[in-house]
Amino acid sequence: MKKLWITLTYLVFLILLIAPIIKIFTGAWEDGWNGFVESLTREQSVHALMMTGIIVVVVTVLNTIFGVMLALYLVRATWIGRRLKQFLNSIVDLPFAVSPVIGGLMIVLMLGPNSIIGAFFEDIGFKVVYALPGMILATLFVTFPLMVREVMPVLQEIGAQQEEASSTLGAYSWYTFWHVTWPSIRWGVIYGVVLTVARSLGEFGAVLVVSGNIMNKTQTATTLVYQDVENFNVTSASSVALVLAAFSVGLLLLMEWAKKRKEVH
Repeated sequence: MKKLWITLTYLVFLILLIAPIIKIFTGAWEDGWNGFVESLTREQSVHALMMTGIIVVVVTVLNTIFGVMLALYLVRATWIGRRLKQFLNSIVDLPFAVSPVIGGLMIVLMLGPNSIIGAFFEDIGFKVVYALPGMILATLFVTFPLMVREVMPVLQEIGAQQEEASSTLGAYSWYTFWHVTWPSIRWGVIYGVVLTVARSLGEFGAVLVVSGNIMNKTQTATTLVYQDVENFNVTSASSVALVLAAFSVGLLLLMEWAKKRKEVH
């Protein structure tokens, strides 16, 4: 019986993970090296990969800064009431509870050209929806909990005794953070960064709704793959997907390395 379950586990692993990766790899190289290079160097691929890179960098930086800040407030701040902390905790988990498509739709309804706020921004020449800012907001919505949920358990585990001692000795808040708090949470932050980058690379639903998927304007790598599949351009779709898969595998290895370092420290 045990061998049967092990065999079934390996079979599911092969069908759900290994087989699709192999299919993507063979599809990307179906037209040889030239076909692979042409798929990645065409104008829409270069633009989509560039847009994805910009979104990943901006979202990761914002998530790291504000995610660590919110985690510190939820764990350490005494001026935040118990009920307010519970409410903020619930809000942080909201992207886990709703579909990314719904998140994208909420951004369109609040900041789209037909909304009061969206119309105001468009009047001053700043377009949010169907532009890069909206795509960044949509990706932020689905990735924001990752950093907070990685840092909060670490802060709760290490306690506040060392930070309180540092403050008692007259250290400023920034000095206490960089020399006392940061060494204890840095591996949790690294793990959160890896998760944020991986999630940002693969985000599709929210970005598709907010971006409008306009070629050479608001396309990301994932929405380009979707469009290529819809147009039966399987080689190009597989080539772009292979690049994303390679990044994902690299991030997975980095994640495991960060996890081991975090366990050691």
